[in-house]
Amino acid sequence: MAGSMPLPATVTRHRPPAAPSLDDITWAVVDVETTGTRAGSGDRITEIAIATVRGGDVVDVYSQLVNPERPIPPYITSLTHITWEMVRDQPVFRQIAEPVLERLQGAVFVAHNAGFDWRFVSEELRRATGRELHGPRLCTVRMARALVPMLSRRSLDHVTHYFGIEIEARHRAAGDAVATAHALRRMLTIAKDEGLSDWDALRRRVEGPKTVRRSTASDRRRRAFPLPASEDHSA
Repeated sequence: MAGSMPLPATVTRHRPPAAPSLDDITWAVVDVETTGTRAGSGDRITEIAIATVRGGDVVDVYSQLVNPERPIPPYITSLTHITWEMVRDQPVFRQIAEPVLERLQGAVFVAHNAGFDWRFVSEELRRATGRELHGPRLCTVRMARALVPMLSRRSLDHVTHYFGIEIEARHRAAGDAVATAHALRRMLTIAKDEGLSDWDALRRRVEGPKTVRRSTASDRRRRAFPLPASEDHSA
């Protein structure tokens, strides 16, 4: 009887690939305008832009108004200048989900205050396709804190002013995304000048040292009096 086929050498001798160099990464710089701040409680995207950075250049900018399928509060309109009349005949998010996913696939998700944009895009994709965002992300607020420590404030206005970057349309998705993309390019140059040549090195610098939260009296009470087993409190 013939013996079993041996495993390929790539299985038995495989070494993990090195972290990608910063020059080889595709960065998807995202900005969204929304009806409010609560991604999981009814607020929706009214505009999305994705500026793709590759090889040190902005190579593509995708921008689209979105019908949020709910009213836009007046205070949001006063900030973004996006009105219901502007979005009522625009596609709803499920109609643009595929082009959005195409631009995010294989890229590092970047945004200024990335948690906000990530939550909204992830929630919209979950609602439209049943899929959520996964993969690496980079916050340019935290990046500025790590690489431009002389800045006392790290709003997009302050970061772009420091680098001499003009925002063509503030609080509009394309204007903010493109400005953030140019700020990212400048900070990537600083990172490489400081010897941070790959993704892992940059991520460690931006995330900083891990801190361990001290146990509080509330934590100790929860351990002493656990929640009923019949309730599901998993994350």
